[in-house]
Order: sequence, then structure tokens, then C-alpha cells
Amino acid sequence: MQQLIRNFSIIAHIDHGKSTLADRLIQECGAVSDREMTSQIMDTMDIEKERGITIKAQSVRLHYTYQGKTYILNLIDTPGHVDFSYEVSRSLSSCEGVLLVVDATQGVEAQTIANVYIALENNLEILPVINKIDLPAADIPKVCSEIEESIGLRCDNALQVSAKSGAGIQALLEAIITRIPPPSGDENAPSKALIYDSWFDNYLGALALVRLKDGMLQIGQEILIMNSNKRYEILGLYYPHPVHKISTNKIACGEIGIISLGLKSLTELAVGDTITDAKNPTQSPIEGFKPAKPFVFAGIYPIETNKFEDLREALNRLKLNDSALHFEPETSVALGFGFRVGFLGLLHMEVVKERLEREFGLNLIATAPTVVYEVYLHDGSMQLVQNPSELPETQKIAIIKEPYVRASIITPSEFVGNIITLLANRRGIQEKMDYITQERVLLEYALPSNEIVMDFYDKLKSCTKGYASFDYEPIEYREGDLVRLDIRVANEVVDALSIIVDKSKSYEKGRALVESMKELIPRQLFEVAIQASVGSRIIARETIKSVGKNVTAKCYGGDITRKRKLLEKQKEGKKRLKAIGKVELPQEAFLAVLKID
Repeated sequence: MQQLIRNFSIIAHIDHGKSTLADRLIQECGAVSDREMTSQIMDTMDIEKERGITIKAQSVRLHYTYQGKTYILNLIDTPGHVDFSYEVSRSLSSCEGVLLVVDATQGVEAQTIANVYIALENNLEILPVINKIDLPAADIPKVCSEIEESIGLRCDNALQVSAKSGAGIQALLEAIITRIPPPSGDENAPSKALIYDSWFDNYLGALALVRLKDGMLQIGQEILIMNSNKRYEILGLYYPHPVHKISTNKIACGEIGIISLGLKSLTELAVGDTITDAKNPTQSPIEGFKPAKPFVFAGIYPIETNKFEDLREALNRLKLNDSALHFEPETSVALGFGFRVGFLGLLHMEVVKERLEREFGLNLIATAPTVVYEVYLHDGSMQLVQNPSELPETQKIAIIKEPYVRASIITPSEFVGNIITLLANRRGIQEKMDYITQERVLLEYALPSNEIVMDFYDKLKSCTKGYASFDYEPIEYREGDLVRLDIRVANEVVDALSIIVDKSKSYEKGRALVESMKELIPRQLFEVAIQASVGSRIIARETIKSVGKNVTAKCYGGDITRKRKLLEKQKEGKKRLKAIGKVELPQEAFLAVLKID
């Protein structure tokens, strides 16, 4: 049985056609009828189809007959965006081989290289697949040489396909069978299965997607989840399918399947945990799996303050299908009650916010995204700070360390100057610069995480006309000369607008922020001062003029003292307003922080 199983994944940079290739493989194997077939069938969320991206990795079991034998092909589709690289690592830990898809018109991109390294760490068989060969701009020899130069993977037997037209798909399926090894594992050993994904089903409860490394699982069996040390009975077993799950009585060694235990939450089904037989457990759990860690933090608040409990419920329900989401309650003087939420990156933050608004009907404000800082105090203690308003007073701080990432950028050589200027402005330190070909350059820089969480990707795309690709991985914490920049509106600090910045950039950013706030905050009946401050020192100021009301309009003729008396009365009233007046900040004011550079 094991000799007829092939577990493989598809990895590629975003928009290189892996979802389309998955569609074509499913169609070629006849897993879905023409009537049920839709484009991007493995992307189950509306937001995935609208944006043309894969957010949640999916699996499907296919059957293909080759040389008189029917093979079981377990295909795991993976996301391509850098934010969801943890989904890629989950999927690859359950495979024996991968299809490395490269666009014949665009060549090797940054995320392609990052995913290949994950595949190499897992000792997987890598099959280079050149996609979109039917496009007029396709340059197959050039792409092959790029793969050999940048990745070191021989392309003598690279597969050439067009996922859209179906050209080369049969040869690809045959290569999967002949070149990817069958799963190893002892079917007579105690059951040992890796949980590599989990989600919540409204009818069946929490479900775990597992890869069975040893032994077998069957309905009615009592299993032990090793990390939590809890026992459950298996209520249902299924094979993954894009349209409907296929029921089965058992899952054999080497297979991929879905387990239903009747659980009401995902807390017991931690991704990366090991499932084994309760009566005859395995000696050691499966190792080497890295759990997802939040990279970016932001405050999310309901615009209507009475919707706080609705937001809590929405986040709890969203976490059922997104185990990478972390959140805890927090309060803001300016915005009221909300949550500090941890995300994998900016796209993940955008997707979560959009899903909360769309699926749960909430109107939300998100504060500027930040990263986690290590703050060392003079008394020898260390604090982790993710919210700028939690930063201790300056005199108590000895040093602040900020997280750095290693950024890999692949760009046409004509834009190298623009990128080096951008990276220098973002405090980048060059580590490597290689010419992959005469026209394409690979740049590696150490960059502070703080510099990429705002709008770095947009700036990179605009200075390279959209041709550069970008990937990053966290490396270490390094000491930085950092300060907290506060924004004061009418002499009150708006905590939700505070950001942590490099000291040398504080004046420039403070100036830009107060200027944009001046345009966004509506005029009041009294003058409003907008100030940027570092500690107690004001570094920038703008004043919003008061709305003028002509109180002398009713005066006609008569002595000038009548007009003066009315104007003095108005002046006194405005002073009183200024003392007790509250300024309502529009939502755009909080977004302004994201747009300063």
C-alpha cells in the first residue's frame, strides 16, 4: 500500500500559478466533476479568490493510474506570500517531495528561494516545474539558468507545463510517481501522527489534518495527544477533498487524513503536536516542528465602543480557523476598549481586519503596527514591549534592543540604485549582492523589523515599477537608539498614535505626522494645537485655526465699542471652550501614521 502513495506539495512565489496548477491536477485525476469544478477550487475563502492569493493551505487526495497501477497522490497546496511561510513549513514537514513552480516569464523570485531552503531542510525531492510556457514572453532557457545559478538545482529534466491550457500535465503526474519516493514508516509500530493543520467545522467541531508517520488510526480507537497529555476517542475519519470530505474507517501508514474527536475548540489540537495510541503509545513525539510566532502587533478597536464584546466573540471564532492569531484585551484613552492582536505580517493583519469587518459586520480602527522590543532597565531587569505606550520613562532605560530581519530582494539591475537608497533610508546593512544573471540582482540586507512593518513593501514596489520581489526571515535582536514619539492633540497625548522610532528620524517623522494631522482633524470652535513630542520636549507643532463666527453681523451703525464688546465676549467664550473642549479624531487620523515616511 505504501509503495502506491505519493505525498507532495507545491511551492512557488506569489502569483506564479500554483493554485491554477492544483486545479489542473485535480481535473486531470478526475477528483472533481466538470459541474463542480471552479477556478482556485482549493481556495475556500472569498477573500482568497478576490485577491488571487492562497491564505490557508489545503489538501486533496487524488487517484491516478500509471502502468496498470492506481496511485494515491496527496497534494498539499501552499500559500506563496511571505506572511504565510509558516503554512508552507507545516505542509512540507508532511511530504516526501515538492513541485517548485517558477513562472516562465518572471523567473526566480525571493519567495521561491526561501521556500526551497525549507524544502532542503526537510530533505525533500525537488522537481523544478516551469509554468506558463504558452505565454509569448516565456523564456525557458533563461529561467532554467536562473534556477541553476540562484538555487543550485539542475534543470536538465525540468518539467515544462501550462497550468492554464493543460499542456505537460500528464508528464508532470508521471514524474510525481517516478521521481518522488513513497512514504517511509512502520505500519506495525505504535500509531504516530503529526497534526499539521486544524480548523473548526460547525457540524463536526474541531478537526485535525494529520500525516500518519507510523502505524494506523481507526474509528473507535482511543488516542493520546502527547503535548497536552489528553485522551480522546476517534469519532470520525475522512480523506481531504476540495468539495466534500470522504469518510473512511481507517487511515493507514503514510496517508494523510482528517480526524474528528468531537472537540469544541482548537486548544487541544495544537499544530505540530503528535497523536499516538493511548494504550500502546510511541516512545518519542515527532520533532523539528516550529510553531507560528506573531511578528507584527497592532491594536484593534471597535468604532462603536459598545461593540467590544462582539469583537471579542469575533476574534474567538476567527481563531478557530486561524491558529496563528494571538490577542489580549487592552484599553486606550483615545479609543476605549479593544484588543492587542499579534499577526504574522502586514498582509495577515489586513486579511484578519477585513474578515472581521466582512464576516462579523464590525467597523474597526487598527493602530499603527509595531514589533516586540527588548527594553533593559538600569535596575538590571528586562521588559518585552509591543505597545509603544508601555515603554518606560527615558531615565529608567539603559538600552533598547529591536528585532532585525534578513531581507532578500531580487530585482532587475536597473533598479539597484533606487533600492540601495531606500534600504539606506531604512537603516539597512548590506550583507550580500549577487548578480544571478546580467539583468537580475539578489540583494541581502539586515533590516530593523520596525522599518518594514509600515509601508516598506509599497515603497519597494513603487521604486522598482513592481518588478522587485521581497522575502524576509527574523534573525536577532540588536541595540538601537530608539525613542517614543507621542502626538498631543489639545495638550493631551493620544496613546493610540504613539510610535517607537529611531532618534535620528524622530524630528522628520514628527513634522510629517503633525502636518498630515492638521489636514485631517476638522476645525473646532476653538484653536487646536497638534504637537509631536519626545519625552517632555516638543519637536513639531501645527495649529488648527478656529471656525470663525461673525458675531458682529447683527451690528449696524452705532458706536465701535458695541462691536468690541461682542468680540471680547466671543474671545472669553472660546477660552472657556478651549479649557473644556474635546476634539473628535476621525478614523483617517489613525491611518495617517501608516503613511508617513
